Amino acid sequence: MIAAALPVDTRFHMLQRMLEIRHCEERIQELFLENVIRGTTHLCIGQEAVSVGMAATIDAPRGDTVTCTYRGHGHALALGLTLRSMMAEMMGKEAGCCKGKGGSMHLTDMSVGLIGTFAIVGAGLPVTNGAALAAQIRGNGAVSISIFGDGTPNIGAWHEAVNLAAVWKLPSIFLCENNLYGEYSPYETTAPVPNVADRAAAYNIPGVIVDGQDAEAVYAVVQEAVDRARAGHGPTLIEAKTYRYKGHSRTDPATYRPAGELEQWQARDPIHILAERMKADGQLNDQQFKQMDQQAQDAVQEATTWALAQPYPPVEAAFEDIWV
Repeated sequence: MIAAALPVDTRFHMLQRMLEIRHCEERIQELFLENVIRGTTHLCIGQEAVSVGMAATIDAPRGDTVTCTYRGHGHALALGLTLRSMMAEMMGKEAGCCKGKGGSMHLTDMSVGLIGTFAIVGAGLPVTNGAALAAQIRGNGAVSISIFGDGTPNIGAWHEAVNLAAVWKLPSIFLCENNLYGEYSPYETTAPVPNVADRAAAYNIPGVIVDGQDAEAVYAVVQEAVDRARAGHGPTLIEAKTYRYKGHSRTDPATYRPAGELEQWQARDPIHILAERMKADGQLNDQQFKQMDQQAQDAVQEATTWALAQPYPPVEAAFEDIWV
């Protein structure tokens, strides 16, 4: 699919946000190795186009919501979570979006529509249906997007959620980031169908495949699904073909990948695809791109420095924000 060119300001926003996500993820990896960030981290380097393409369709003031996986830093930033809030949460600081209690895998900011990133595979899908059902009852035209990986359609919660959304025609959009590997297992060794989108037929809903390296293509497909959901026609299953440059988590060297595979995908880097298209259209030159890249690096470093200076939450905060 060749998507129509987006307005130049939208293109610039997407490109700047992808650069920020890329540099933020790279800095997070460094901070983990420095023992500043503890626990585990799952980086989305290489998958940035899915994040910005999806986020451009979301209208948080209207009530649109998003749930996603533990590989959710990029989605959170694309939706509008600030770099300061992100970095502080990564470090477990009180100024983080979840007051330092969530960390890498549990990011929430309802002001930008992010219900949460979920550490449990598939846990976000039923929550997305709940948000979609609430929107359906209220009649406000809001939608809810659930983002998941290519391993998730093999678990029961995925089938239950997609089935229920199809039966009730919920305004849910199911967006799969197929990065070829479910943790360490190649997709084709764990699924009986060649594409995740093929599974849509079983639920009588549209199944669409999109180039996950092309931000504009992702936007076009997700926007079509959003429009369909807002009109009351129910859910869509979207499969974005993408690739993570790093291993599954922070210590995975990804030695299971065939030689040359990483390089093939890096040749279709999502940042460069959009940048080169803008250059070809006379909207961007090399100097402007370098300036944007430097601005992103500076913004990430500023947020890092700020977050490092923030206090950790007090011990008694462990007893706040809980259900009894």
